[in-house]
Amino acid sequence: MLRTILVLAAVAAASFAAVADEAKPQIKSQMPSPLSYTMKSLDGQDVDLSKYKGKVVLVVNVASECGLTGQYKPLQRLHEKYKDQGFVVLGFPCNQFGSQEPGSAEEIKTFCTKNYGVTFDMFSKVDVNGDNAAPLYKTLTATATKPAGPGKISWNFEKFLIGRDGQVVARFNPRTEPSDEQVVTAIESELAKK
Repeated sequence: MLRTILVLAAVAAASFAAVADEAKPQIKSQMPSPLSYTMKSLDGQDVDLSKYKGKVVLVVNVASECGLTGQYKPLQRLHEKYKDQGFVVLGFPCNQFGSQEPGSAEEIKTFCTKNYGVTFDMFSKVDVNGDNAAPLYKTLTATATKPAGPGKISWNFEKFLIGRDGQVVARFNPRTEPSDEQVVTAIESELAKK
């Protein structure tokens, strides 16, 4: 009798696991693409992010007064190196971490242009965590990615790589430099996909 109960329990557990595995892709497919949102540019214009579909996109929450602000330089270099291959960098200023992005849109634009020669697309200041987080960031932080998994943004300059198919393919922590081999390899791998 005990043996029968154990066999039935094992069969039930295996069946449950199979059903759970089948449900996972459905849940993922119900997640909106990060490129399905409209965001405000730094100049206050609506930008439909779907215009970036088919490109490889690096989304970064940025700040002007952070110890990591120097990452603007390698971000700009990546933009210049790969833009003709279909790569874009999208910068989203955020003031949630140590109030390190206190400036107005005009001050942020001037700072980025004057100090780092930024020509990649910059957007209006957003929240990336909490109830007021931009829907884009709610989607990004809910996505299971490697090397970092889902969860809140930890600090300024966290990076999300979106493939040509509009799905998040990688997430890199703030201290991972944009020029890091891991980031560059991921970008080049996605660019190779046509």
